[in-house]
Parts: sequence; C-alpha cells; structure tokens
Amino acid sequence: MSDHDERATRQTVLEVTPLTPSLFTLRTTRAPGFRFRAGQFAQLGLQAADGQWIWRPYSMVSAPHDEYLEFFSIVVPDGAFTSELCRLAPGDGLWVGRQAFGYLTLERFADGRDLWLLASGTGLAPFLSLLQDFEVWQRFERIVLVYSARTVAELAYQPMIRSLAEQEHLAEFADKLIYLPVVTREPAPGCLNARITDLLDSGELERAAGLALSPEHSRLMICGNPQMIEDTRQRLKARGMQLSLSRRPGQIAVETYW
Repeated sequence: MSDHDERATRQTVLEVTPLTPSLFTLRTTRAPGFRFRAGQFAQLGLQAADGQWIWRPYSMVSAPHDEYLEFFSIVVPDGAFTSELCRLAPGDGLWVGRQAFGYLTLERFADGRDLWLLASGTGLAPFLSLLQDFEVWQRFERIVLVYSARTVAELAYQPMIRSLAEQEHLAEFADKLIYLPVVTREPAPGCLNARITDLLDSGELERAAGLALSPEHSRLMICGNPQMIEDTRQRLKARGMQLSLSRRPGQIAVETYW
C-alpha cells in the first residue's frame, strides 16, 4: 500500500463548473467510509506535471448526507495546486484525505441565540455545508450569512443560498435566515458596499441584520482572507468576544487555511 493509499482515497471527478475566470466548483465521488461534520475540510491531493505531489485543505460545500463531495476554489495565478485542479475534467482522479478536520462545527459553541457566518471569497464553502445541516436550524433562533466578494459576478452559489428555505426538511425554518451579500469593488443593488470590517465599525452590518452583536447572544464563525479574519477578530475582541476553545468556551470560531 502506498503512502497515498494510507492517507487518502482516489475519487473520480464528476463535474467541474467555471463560475468566473478565477472561480470554479468541483464535484467528486465520495468514499463510502468518508465521514465529516458540516463545516469541516479535507486534504485534496494531485500530482503536478513535474511529478510532485501537492496537498491542499478544502472545505466541503456538500452536506454530510450527500453522496458526492463538492468543493469551491479560486484559481491562483501561477498557483501550483489550483492551476492543476481547474484543469481536471469528468473522469479524472483526485485524492481525498480519509479524515476530515476543522473548527467551524457546531460543537464549538455550547450555547447562543444568534449564529453569524462571516465569509469572504471561497470561505463561503463551509457555511454552505452547515446551512444544509438540520441541526444548525434547530439550535439557533437567527442565522445571519454575510458573504463578501469583490464583484457581483463573484457572488457564487446565489441560487442555492436563496433556495435553502425551499428544501423540504428546512421549510419550517425559512424565516430564521438573514442573508447579507456584500460587494466591495462596485455598486450592486441589494448588496452592502464596504468591507466587513468597515461594516462592523459603522454599525451598518448590525442595522442591516436587524440584530445587535453581543457576547451573551451572538456566536460567530469567520472564514476567508486571513487579514479579514484577524481584523474582524480584533474588532470583536474589543466588544468582549473571544475565540471558543475546548478549554475555554467563547463566541468566535475561525478557519484560516491559506
């Protein structure tokens, strides 16, 4: 058995869907024994043209109950991994780690009334998985999804987000979701038009959600650009909110994997 067989299974690409010149989604088969919690990520592996093996962490977009795995990726200019990943076609192979990892799971929080999901770019992926999971809708009274992209064209998965409440097992919770799309580099009707950090500073994010952020009621998950995560964390820390750790419950969970 090779090292790859021990750490991963070879899955088959089912479809690759370009969204913009720099964004695409990729769907693969799923190993029967692969288990994950909504919000987790897996290591994806492929062999580059020079024979080198490359591994990168990717959050699952798909729900834990789906029979396939779906991933959301950006094409990094001259990126060793994404330039190979985006060239895959149906029938090609992709290695998927046998174990899932990650902190953007519901067990990070012991309590809370409102769940805020703050995403930039492909950081949306784990939240899409979470929002397809029945448990998150049961646990929280309000779920605020804040999704920031540079342009309207880069706001991915819009039909899926808007149809969440139409899924049969979620229909009774339709009024719980507050969706706030954010576009930073062009005016966009129906979207907020500033960085998430600026929206926090001005209070516009809370006004748009119709909810106040507070250590008592708010639980926040943040995924995306590392600088956005750090800047947002600092602002929340100043308001009495801290990372939720196994030894110390808190209000914030983050995932930074690039």
